[in-house]
Amino acid sequence: MKIRAAVLEEFGRPLEVQELDLAEPKAGEVLVRLVACGVCHTDLYTASGADPSGYAPAVLGHEGAGVVEAVGENVLSVAPGDHVVTLFSPQCRECVHCRDPRTNLCLAIREQQNLGYLPDGTTRLSRDGEPIRHFMGTSTFAEYTVMPEIALAKVSPEAELDRACLFACGLSTGLGAAMNTAKVQPGSTCVVFGAGMVGLGAVAGCRLRGADRIVCVDLSEERLALARGQGATDTLAGGPDVVQAILDMTGGFGADYTFEATGIVSVMRQAVEAARMGWGLATVCGVAGKGETLDVIPRYLITGRRIAGSSFGGVKGRDQVPQLVQRYLDGEIDVDAFISHRISLDEVNRGFELMEAQDGIRSVISMT
Repeated sequence: MKIRAAVLEEFGRPLEVQELDLAEPKAGEVLVRLVACGVCHTDLYTASGADPSGYAPAVLGHEGAGVVEAVGENVLSVAPGDHVVTLFSPQCRECVHCRDPRTNLCLAIREQQNLGYLPDGTTRLSRDGEPIRHFMGTSTFAEYTVMPEIALAKVSPEAELDRACLFACGLSTGLGAAMNTAKVQPGSTCVVFGAGMVGLGAVAGCRLRGADRIVCVDLSEERLALARGQGATDTLAGGPDVVQAILDMTGGFGADYTFEATGIVSVMRQAVEAARMGWGLATVCGVAGKGETLDVIPRYLITGRRIAGSSFGGVKGRDQVPQLVQRYLDGEIDVDAFISHRISLDEVNRGFELMEAQDGIRSVISMT
């Protein structure tokens, strides 16, 4: 079938919306009609050429939601008409990682996905017979996509898909960092560095876990106001003195849990230094630039502080994304506050421009 999709032809250049061919789903695969897609920093990171594992040409986009149109052989968990959220972090439910509650890093198709292919090592996208690679196994900057069944979360049809798409990456990453990775305890003190989509999600996750005090750190007063709307009890302007400010707020102890959601290694270090001696846990969610390293003074670790990394918030997508979407439907998560701009597929590059200007939190592409 013919589709329109935003293609990365060359790193550092605007995406090009083109007509491509999309082949039918093979066994274990699903054809999805995309309804909405968020524009995420990871897409920009790859398009810019900063991602050392990036490749082109490819159809970018991974924060999508849509409706199942057709299924290949042996697909059992979704059917035509189902509403789904795309998962760059799949869940086969069979590999050693899927069977272990400690991680969500499914191993089933990781190697092929990282190279831009579907599980059989080929693509369903092409242009004049030339294969076009997939991105993060999803390629949701498009009218339609073909994906593995194990990379789709079936969600309630009551959820508007332009809201549900945010659970495909940024929002779930932040929520899960607090709820799954850190497992924030009721009555605790938490500090979140960064009030973008992931950081705001972490603030909401700390609230849902019953934290007593939630401090959010950012340079933007507008974003700090959004953090207060998600449950932050205190806000601080970021800068070199913020660790001391956090210590002063906590009687000199620091926070039980800290979360880094900026991708800046100096802020990652602040998250470690602001964690409480004895048991403080610093959870790193941001993606640092190519070749950057995190330097930590060993005594911070010797005295009981710990560092954890969190990918997609430790969320096992097929099982837990539907639960998070239901919590949104139940009124526990304010998703509308995250959507700052609504754009068309032809305006995808404007979504990148708005992100670089830090204008709003999330641009959502409508495919209709």
